[in-house]
Amino acid sequence: MNQQNTSQQTTPPFRFDGLKWTIVLVLLALGIGANYYFSTVALAIRTAVGIVLICVLGLILFQTAKGQIAWDFIKVARGEMRKVVWPNRQETVRTTLLVLGMVLLTGLILWGIDSIFIWGVTRIMGG
Repeated sequence: MNQQNTSQQTTPPFRFDGLKWTIVLVLLALGIGANYYFSTVALAIRTAVGIVLICVLGLILFQTAKGQIAWDFIKVARGEMRKVVWPNRQETVRTTLLVLGMVLLTGLILWGIDSIFIWGVTRIMGG
């Protein structure tokens, strides 16, 4: 019976993470510097180049271990958002009015207490 070597060396899936992070930081610094250097160029062009740069940086970052963790978190968060039961319009209006009423009531109470304190301090100071 021929035994195969079961302990094959597997390369970690996230090799060169340090290099990838360095590339991202260098590209980010160059992008910021270029934005300042080309400040006379139209804002729309600089914005378009910035968006492309951010997309490229995101693609590089998602190839790292921490990027995969972040991507997994985003996927899980999106799934959780789909499970949320959002209130209908009537519930939203009712809750909003309740909050506004409580804010108004609290404001009036605090205004009254403040007025009493001002009156008392004015009486004590002899005004």
